[in-house]
Amino acid sequence: MRPPRSRSARLLGALALAGTVTGLGAAPAQAQEYRYWSFWDGPAAGAPASGDGGWSYATEGPATSRPRDGAVAGFRFTVSADSAAAGKPRRAADFDAICGQTPAQDGTKRVGLVLDFGTKAEAPSGENPPPVRTECARLPEDGTVGDALAAVAKPLRYDANALLCAIAGYPKAGCADKASGAASGSASGSASASGAPDPGASDGASAAGKQADDDASGGPSAGLIGGLAVLVVLGAAAGWQARRRRG
Repeated sequence: MRPPRSRSARLLGALALAGTVTGLGAAPAQAQEYRYWSFWDGPAAGAPASGDGGWSYATEGPATSRPRDGAVAGFRFTVSADSAAAGKPRRAADFDAICGQTPAQDGTKRVGLVLDFGTKAEAPSGENPPPVRTECARLPEDGTVGDALAAVAKPLRYDANALLCAIAGYPKAGCADKASGAASGSASGSASASGAPDPGASDGASAAGKQADDDASGGPSAGLIGGLAVLVVLGAAAGWQARRRRG
């Protein structure tokens, strides 16, 4: 049978537990954010755009994506830590609206492009994003989305790893750079084939988002629980000191 713990030992243990809980609340997880061109697929050729514009995050890069005639591809310059948080193009993937005046031709295909240069808040320092624009590219039947960009949105800029850095010359410099004020990390080592930061960063973003959701909804955060634990321990310590003096 284990000997009973002294009051001082129990008090020290409670203080250590409170410190651990408080530390968890004081240092929430934070994910690194980057500025980059995100790549989006529109609905299947012939399908109508949905209420959110019909966009879904692309699963491959523009250099390997070979859309069919009637497809729409989107690009959005955004700031985010992962694809789940990336901003979608702010114009619908509507092929008829983009390419309705471009007739079909044998041996070629038409691909609609939505180019969203993002907001001023997302722009690199000293740059102003151009307005959203659409283009209809006519390509050979085996053409890629990268070919479509080269046909209607030059100048393009790529880095040494073939990551898309600029469309129509925007931005003037940089490539998947860290957004200011975020945690440190490696931008060049965090880019996927579609131009997005590593989805592995989403765990930290989800943890931070959950913390924010709890605080906003009035639910108990780790910081609040830690604070209550400290109050309980301090109260116990005061009572123990008072009993010791009386004894």
